Amino acid sequence: MPLDPQARFLLDQLGARGGPSLHEMTPTEARAAFELLRVPIPGEAVDRIENLHVPSDGGRTIPVRLYGPAGSPPPAPGLVYFHGGGWVIGSPDTHENLCKALANRSGARVVSVDYRLAPEHPWPAAPEDGYAVACHLAEHGSEFGIDATRVAIAGDSAGGNLAAVVALMARDRAGPTLRHQALLYPVVDHDFDRPSYRENGDGYFLTRDDMRWFWDQYVADPALRSDGYVAPLHAEDLAGLPPATVITAEYDPLRDEGEAYAERLRLAGVPTTCTRYDGQIHGVASLLDLIDAGKRAVDQIGAALRSALA
Repeated sequence: MPLDPQARFLLDQLGARGGPSLHEMTPTEARAAFELLRVPIPGEAVDRIENLHVPSDGGRTIPVRLYGPAGSPPPAPGLVYFHGGGWVIGSPDTHENLCKALANRSGARVVSVDYRLAPEHPWPAAPEDGYAVACHLAEHGSEFGIDATRVAIAGDSAGGNLAAVVALMARDRAGPTLRHQALLYPVVDHDFDRPSYRENGDGYFLTRDDMRWFWDQYVADPALRSDGYVAPLHAEDLAGLPPATVITAEYDPLRDEGEAYAERLRLAGVPTTCTRYDGQIHGVASLLDLIDAGKRAVDQIGAALRSALA
């Protein structure tokens, strides 16, 4: 279907700003530019926002931000969330409104992970941070007001990649039991020649050149990119993973790989729902304050999580 008018308006506004593309910047410049794209709207009210730290290896700690849903006192289910940004940019700040909305829709206490970013910390730093947080919540959920028997995982874009990878790690390492995985337009492959890349690789917010740049920062050696813990679509076996909700967008270069991953999950016997949001661009759920379809996507994800965590 045609591009949604609200998405078109947003793209026109971004185009009018001018300036270099992300792939033409340094990582530091790209992070600053992405932070400036934050929607200047406070988002939904939640009962609690708290910056905390989770212990990790070598005495290091991982920063996380906890969002307590309105009207749901602890103990509540938990949702580990990974922000998008190509493993290079983004932060809990850039995804705060989305995490607030997911907390309220799902009834879960959302733990947004401030994982290490590339290229300073290339793969596997980010997924190892994510797995450490998931394991900590499984053992110490009560410290976060979380029922450790009811934990799910979610993420958007590169964060969707991390959510999928952490689900694989949890299965393979006999780690925590996850009730659900919600993957919002996830990066699960490194094939830049899929039809969705050819159709939507330029002019729809996320570009093919941006994705090539992100991959180069995250995993510089192309020979490593087909590891299942890098690109989950290449994992040999997807059986035994948590039920999944996968969201894709029609005008997104990542559309085809997300839908291919959903199909592989189904073929492996994993209960999976995959919904394409026609007329929409990459990042639609994070744009819930600007695009009506973003609200619908968040409602869908929140309902799926609420059911899975009941």
